[in-house]
Amino acid sequence: MRQIGQNIFEVGAIDWDRRLFDELIPLPDGTSYNSYIVKGTVKTALIDTADPAKTDILITNLVGAGIQKIDFVIANHAEQDHSGSIPAMLRIYPEAKVVTNEKCKNMLIGLMGIDENKFIVIEDGQEISLGDKTLRFIFTPWVHWPETMSTYLMEDKILFSCDFFGSHLATSEVFVKDKPQVYESAKRYYAEIMMPFRGQIEKNLEKIKNLDIKIIAPSHGPLHDEPKFIIDAYKKWISDDVENKVIVAYVSMHGSTKKMVEHLVNTLIEKGIGVEQFNLIGGDVGKLAIELVDAAGVVLASPTVLTGAHPAAAYAAFLVNALRPKIKYLAVIGSFGWGGRMVEQLKGILTNSKAEILEPILVKGEPKDEDFQKLDNLAEEIAKRHKNNKAYVNRKGISHGKET
Repeated sequence: MRQIGQNIFEVGAIDWDRRLFDELIPLPDGTSYNSYIVKGTVKTALIDTADPAKTDILITNLVGAGIQKIDFVIANHAEQDHSGSIPAMLRIYPEAKVVTNEKCKNMLIGLMGIDENKFIVIEDGQEISLGDKTLRFIFTPWVHWPETMSTYLMEDKILFSCDFFGSHLATSEVFVKDKPQVYESAKRYYAEIMMPFRGQIEKNLEKIKNLDIKIIAPSHGPLHDEPKFIIDAYKKWISDDVENKVIVAYVSMHGSTKKMVEHLVNTLIEKGIGVEQFNLIGGDVGKLAIELVDAAGVVLASPTVLTGAHPAAAYAAFLVNALRPKIKYLAVIGSFGWGGRMVEQLKGILTNSKAEILEPILVKGEPKDEDFQKLDNLAEEIAKRHKNNKAYVNRKGISHGKET
């Protein structure tokens, strides 16, 4: 139990050891499932719960906070890491009602079999009084599911934002202390979960802009007692601006593709282009996702396996297609032994991307002088786009992601 305000407590669980989320997303720094108790003079509300595996910790913290009665369980989001302990809460506090929107209600019934009679369905902007404290519900869809909402505690000026503004970070700190660490963790979280919905996020930022917010209390990671820090970060990430940076994601089986990558990367650096060279074998795809947030372009480099791209390169293309970053261009380079349809395959995967597809460079066997010249020409094409596009943020003096 951690106090964050008068009669307001964080009672969720820190998951120090979790290293994979949804069996998909790397968690190098663990995570947390934040759950909040708000005690009014008349009613008590629990805002979000915890992952089912941590229900016992949630219960222990509620007991430690002396919570004998809960009137409302606020469900901001139906995903199990926030809603999974609701059935246990309803068993322990049978008088409690689940307060949520119609979409979330239907999802919770389907996911957990909660009795329909246990719900209070609210509308966007509706308020519930706890006595001396008032909760206002603000629908914030597609951060990152269609039913998601936020809860604003009006008197204390706290926005309980659930996944919105979250970060997968296990820490004993209640509030943000290490801003660079939290920024990186929040950016990873945005990249892996929120980036496909940046248009909707822009609308949701507009929706909360006139709220007087003292604290943003997400359901993952530390709380923000300086809300401008994370709000400004989100504004940057969802903007159309990109950095003077290209990601070169590659896999090489026998060295030919790696030679092409090394030549291209060195040439781009010489032209003042920031480069993130990313080996797709054994790399943290979360870091690749982070770089996709504000990269200007992507070069996928792969050998041909049978008639298509190496599976790791195909997965990278799938990731780009799923996350829908704001990249402006994309190129394919690589090598082959006897032929194939690698370029056509990768283009077929990238159906969501609006990026310009540059002329591919495919080499039979070892790259030769004329192949290196083609790579020089590609570097020149990339440099022209960086120079002529006003949306590109100047970021000179960067080599392999390290500012100099």
